[in-house]
Amino acid sequence: MKKILRMAALAAPIAGSVVLAAGVLCYLAGARVNTSKSIPVGLYWTSDRPVERGAYVVLCPPQVGVVAEALRRDYLPAGFCPGGYGFMMKKVVALKEDVVDISDAGVAVNGALLPLSAPLRQDAAGRPMPRYQATHFVIGNSEVLLMSDVSSTSFDGRYIGPVNRAQIEAVIVPVLVRHDERPIHPPPARPAQHH
Repeated sequence: MKKILRMAALAAPIAGSVVLAAGVLCYLAGARVNTSKSIPVGLYWTSDRPVERGAYVVLCPPQVGVVAEALRRDYLPAGFCPGGYGFMMKKVVALKEDVVDISDAGVAVNGALLPLSAPLRQDAAGRPMPRYQATHFVIGNSEVLLMSDVSSTSFDGRYIGPVNRAQIEAVIVPVLVRHDERPIHPPPARPAQHH
């Protein structure tokens, strides 16, 4: 029994090192894992696809006061981006020359209100949420507006505003993601079948 325990004690660090090395290799090859509520949870792969409306992207957040405060409040993780921020993953919802309006009802792009986009007045701790200062603006040539398409509580463009395309590391493509299968409204009842 002691021999088995000794072998297990030796094998555990080796197995951990193998798993860590495999994770690093997958990351270097382009794998990205999302565990946040910003986009569907799961495995993504970086690509050379263009940054266009509807694409998911991974980016380093801009080094602005509102993002620094978000890090202090634990809305964002710490990481290896400039400023000590972790990477963000969001969906591109607006590009150059798109007209954006931010109101209490939410974020509208070219007149269409985005679902789940109403800014929160306060966070879970009761602190007032920041608001992007402009309520009506046009996206510039080198800008994009990034939002969540799956969470009403994501820290995104409704608070940060547009970001420069240079912040984007890559467009990411879903490989294996979990979608919320629950319907928003219950499905209609089936008519009774008579046999």
